[in-house]
Amino acid sequence: MTSAKSEAAAAVRIGAGLALRKRCELLALLRPCFARTEPWLQAGKYAAAVMSELPERNGWSIARHAGDKTPDRTQRLLNHASWDTFAAMSVVRRFAAAGLEDAARRRRRRGGLVIGAIDETGQEKAGEATAGVKRQYLGCAGKVANGVNTVHLSYVREKTGHALIGARQWIPREHLEDPVKSLVMGLPPDLEFRTKGQLAIDICTDAAADGIRPDFYCGDEVYGNCTQLREFFEASGQAYVLRVPSNFTLTLAAGTKLTCAEAVTTLLKQQRRWEVRSAGNGSKGERWYAWAWLATASPRHHLLIRRHLKTGELAFHYCWVPAGQMLTKTRLIRAAGLRWPVEEDFEFGKDCFGLDQCQARLYAAIARHAVLVMAALAICAVTAALLKDRTDTQAPPPVSADQPPPAEPGMIPLTIPEIKRLLAALTTRPLPRWLVFHWDAWTRRHQARSRWFHKRARLARDAESALVS
Repeated sequence: MTSAKSEAAAAVRIGAGLALRKRCELLALLRPCFARTEPWLQAGKYAAAVMSELPERNGWSIARHAGDKTPDRTQRLLNHASWDTFAAMSVVRRFAAAGLEDAARRRRRRGGLVIGAIDETGQEKAGEATAGVKRQYLGCAGKVANGVNTVHLSYVREKTGHALIGARQWIPREHLEDPVKSLVMGLPPDLEFRTKGQLAIDICTDAAADGIRPDFYCGDEVYGNCTQLREFFEASGQAYVLRVPSNFTLTLAAGTKLTCAEAVTTLLKQQRRWEVRSAGNGSKGERWYAWAWLATASPRHHLLIRRHLKTGELAFHYCWVPAGQMLTKTRLIRAAGLRWPVEEDFEFGKDCFGLDQCQARLYAAIARHAVLVMAALAICAVTAALLKDRTDTQAPPPVSADQPPPAEPGMIPLTIPEIKRLLAALTTRPLPRWLVFHWDAWTRRHQARSRWFHKRARLARDAESALVS
């Protein structure tokens, strides 16, 4: 028992030290993206704050964590400072991909699939002044709500790790066509309307420019239904496994055209056409489904169908693999099963690093907050991947239902949230008493000023209403 505790303590020390080194490494790589030293140093403080144990990450709490007297420096970093946001995103992207590649090489898992998982996530917002805000369906809320949506790309290396490596915010067409709104929201003059599928093309183009070409790109129906995105992948020789809706039309080998739902009803009646296989490990173990696939008129296109074993719910994946690359049902199933880590990246990004806690309103500021959160997530994801084998001391899994539990269950490997907590514990210093008192007074004074202006605005509205009536 003492030996196990000593090994656990050593693993924690090693993990904390590696995380600190990786944080310093990424911050050094980001230095050329900033015109001046001061914003770069402030970006480091911002990243440290989003990796801290702050319950909320906004301009005030981040500035207080950084030891600043007011939120001015934090707000200037997001809104006005001179730094190349998308060059910084490129640095984070290359850092994450190289770190996960290094982890796979050390674990001798270089043969595992590499997936680019495309998905969007949102943040609820009040009012109408934030760039991109609109009443729309938000997956985070599970309903139509007022908020913003951003398309993300997650880099997933099979049995190694994953991290967010690209982002583009979706902006409604009406915002771009309204010059007043565009100015208020800080939209770039050359920004054009892009659908979510077209934003995915932009992100994947940036990834390819950085030398990142996954084995497959995966995405849900929003992206599988985008003809332009599929054509982009095929023109660049990029394999994909994209979800499509049940009414998606296929051209079969005989020239027959059927929807996905019709194809299942017509061609997959026999149980022998289905095969039960795992879609890979999830958070609760193996994910078992029944699978079938159908050929189309094109030898490189296939329809992969997944059926839930209990509910019978169907999911359809339209697949394309270029000539010269391996095309098997097993490989397509593995690719389809590796789309889910992007959801875990959203969960970690929001719960651990405040991806959805951005209070900025300008287009550039929202993107900069996302980049710094992605940097924090990448540091922890790369560290977790590099230490996965070294910190995994779990006892062997049971082989029978009546097997007694082991005397020592061991420990799961260090996870992204745990590494984040280690870094927060090592790097967070208590604020001096004078700064605590200063922030208390500053906050209350600011709130009093806001309350006064709010009441004055209400009096003005009441006066206008009286004149109308």
